Amino acid sequence: MDRVDVVLEAGCIHAEGPVWDDRAGRLYWTDIESRTLWRLDPVAGRSETFPMPEKVCSIAFRRTAGLLIAFETGISFYDVETGVQKRIVDVEPDIPVTRLNDGRCDRQGRFIVGGFDPTEKGLSAAYRLDADLSIHRLFGGLSSANSTCFSLDGKTMYYADSPQAAIWAFDYDIDTGEPSNRRVFCGFKDQPGVPDGSVIDSEGCLWNAQWNGARVVRFRPDGAVDRVIEMPVRHPTSVAFGGRELDTLYITTSRLILSPEEARKQPLAGALLAVRPGVTGLPEDRFVK
Repeated sequence: MDRVDVVLEAGCIHAEGPVWDDRAGRLYWTDIESRTLWRLDPVAGRSETFPMPEKVCSIAFRRTAGLLIAFETGISFYDVETGVQKRIVDVEPDIPVTRLNDGRCDRQGRFIVGGFDPTEKGLSAAYRLDADLSIHRLFGGLSSANSTCFSLDGKTMYYADSPQAAIWAFDYDIDTGEPSNRRVFCGFKDQPGVPDGSVIDSEGCLWNAQWNGARVVRFRPDGAVDRVIEMPVRHPTSVAFGGRELDTLYITTSRLILSPEEARKQPLAGALLAVRPGVTGLPEDRFVK
C-alpha cells in the first residue's frame, strides 16, 4: 500500500492546478472558489496565501520571471510579490457563463488552456497562447477541460473533458501547436470517477486524479492502468511532481460539493496530500516569454 501523507491541512474549498517551481523549490496551487493562490516551501515548512482579483484557474511559470495565470475571464502575466497584473487576452467574453479551467505549457513553451461550462452544454473550448501573445481556438464542445499534459517527446497531447469520462490523446504538431487525430486514450465508464488533473512522469506514464473516484491512477503509454493509489478523500483534483529530486507526487483535493455529513467523514478534503511513488517527474515547462 502506498502511504498518503498530509502535507498541509489547508482547508481549501476547491484546490487545483499544482505546479512545482524547480528554480525556487516551491509548490504553487490555487483554491479556485476562494480566489486564493497558495505557495509552499516544503523545506522551510512555510506556506503563504495570496488573495487574487478573480478565480485563479491554472498557473504556469515564465522562462523570464513571474507567473502566467489563467484567471476566470482571461490570461495574464502576474507578479505574485507585487500583485501587478498585465492582462494579455480576455477569453470567451461573449459567453459569460463560462470560465477558464485547466492549463499547461507544451514542450515548446506555448500555453494550452481550456474552459469550464457549468451548464455542461459544451459551450467552452480549448485555446493555445503563442509566444507572440496571440491566442488560437483549437477545438470546442468542452464543459470541463482537464488533464492537459504532453508525452516525453511533446508529440502527443493528452486532454479530457471530464463529463465525457475519457482522457483523449491527440497527435500534436510541435512546430505549429496544432492537435489532430483525437482518439480515446483511456475511457472511464468502468471506473469509479472521472478524469481531473494529470501529469506525465519521467517514464512517459500519465498520472491522473480521479474526481469522485477517491484515487490517483497511473496509466501506461498504451492507456492501460498500471497502478492505483487510494485517497482518503472522494475528490482529488490534480497532481504534480515536486521536491528536489522530483520524486514527490503532490495531490490537491476538494470539498466543494460535499454535504456536511460527507465533509465530516472526509476531514482531509481540501488538504494538500503527497505520496512517494518510486518514480520521478519532469520539470514544469515554462511559458516562452
